Amino acid sequence: MFGRTDSTNRFDFLMYQPRHVCKRRAAQLRSAARSRRAAGASLAALAVVGGLGACSSSSGGSPSASTSYSVWDPYPQFDQSSEWVKLLSRCGADAGVKVERTGYDTTDLTNKALLAAQQGNAPDVLIVDNPVVSTLAEAGVLTTTDQTASIAPNLLAAGQIGGKTYGVPIGANTLALYYNKDVLQEAGVDIASVKDWASLTAALEKVKASGKKGITFSAIGTEEGSFQFLPWFWGAGAKLTKLDSAEGVAAVTLWADWVKKGYAPNSVINNTQTTSWQEFATGEFAFAENGTWQVANAEKAGFGYGIIPIPGRDGGTAPAPTGGEFVSVPVQSDTGRYPTARKLVACLTSAGHSLTTTTTLSYIAPTEAVQAQQVAANPDLKVWVAAVRAAKGRTSDDLGTKYPKISEPLWGAVQAALSGSKQPQQALTAAQSAIIQ
Repeated sequence: MFGRTDSTNRFDFLMYQPRHVCKRRAAQLRSAARSRRAAGASLAALAVVGGLGACSSSSGGSPSASTSYSVWDPYPQFDQSSEWVKLLSRCGADAGVKVERTGYDTTDLTNKALLAAQQGNAPDVLIVDNPVVSTLAEAGVLTTTDQTASIAPNLLAAGQIGGKTYGVPIGANTLALYYNKDVLQEAGVDIASVKDWASLTAALEKVKASGKKGITFSAIGTEEGSFQFLPWFWGAGAKLTKLDSAEGVAAVTLWADWVKKGYAPNSVINNTQTTSWQEFATGEFAFAENGTWQVANAEKAGFGYGIIPIPGRDGGTAPAPTGGEFVSVPVQSDTGRYPTARKLVACLTSAGHSLTTTTTLSYIAPTEAVQAQQVAANPDLKVWVAAVRAAKGRTSDDLGTKYPKISEPLWGAVQAALSGSKQPQQALTAAQSAIIQ
């Protein structure tokens, strides 16, 4: 869940190499892990759960006699009175069971899910941030699913590895460009003229000449920085498997030139998405790259604003990375629990509930039908629907758990280029070498 300002706004990835063994090794591995000291519990979970990688199953048995089903989600901000928890209860009632729900911080949820799998007591339904799906899937924690009818393929791809799907997206958010109407008018910029990198840069030049500030974004040395850079990287036609391509260099050069020429402030190197937004909220900037989650804050900013998709290098909408969660069914020793767990998943992601769910979570729906309902209810969401339709998952293209090993060198290269310590080509060549090693 990227860009949120509550406790779910985390950008951590678990870095490990899963080992694959068959089911007959599971009990032995679990027993060994339990003997570890408590201080080593997380590492034990990684090793053991990684060892269960070949034991994932999507088969189901006879329905379980249990009437209580556990659901873990990354929304601790919602209490019993919230629409989200009420929906969980309704879905449980529809399936004839009681839902026992626990909300965790995103990073805490990932760790607990790994430990629970190691201990053999995983929840029946698990809702996790989309980049985590590949981590859990490769570790053998999740079952596969075919409950994907009508889901947009570009959103579904974040939960796919090796041709198999490990969950259903509950919704998505992504990035676009907010703009200050007053600043652009004063600078003589027609927003309709901003269609590609060249026209955007020309607009920034005019804004600076008028005495205002150009664009703010987050280039901090964390996953948050990579998240904000990817629309420009992908918008140039670059691929994460080849960071130092001519297209990748063009994207880094764009940002570095903006900083060098004063179109973007030096503060972007340390900006989070929150501090970048705070800069835009001063009313001094023409543009800010930020997400769906800032719409409510934009309404409170005190100046006229608009939103456009991030332009590709040569025009069109650049692919921006998706944020949002997947609803999944973890591996259970009692396969008879799967049918009911899948009923819960189907209910939570159904078209009938999707409008309520995505509104509650500030997401764009994963199906075109519900997206149309969202735009009908709020025309301002049209630009976000367009951005989500062009978006892609960071772990898509079958990258899976390879993505974190690419992202860190990438954000390091961007930082080096923006600080001036390395030229863009040099920075990206070093980043590509780090991945190969």
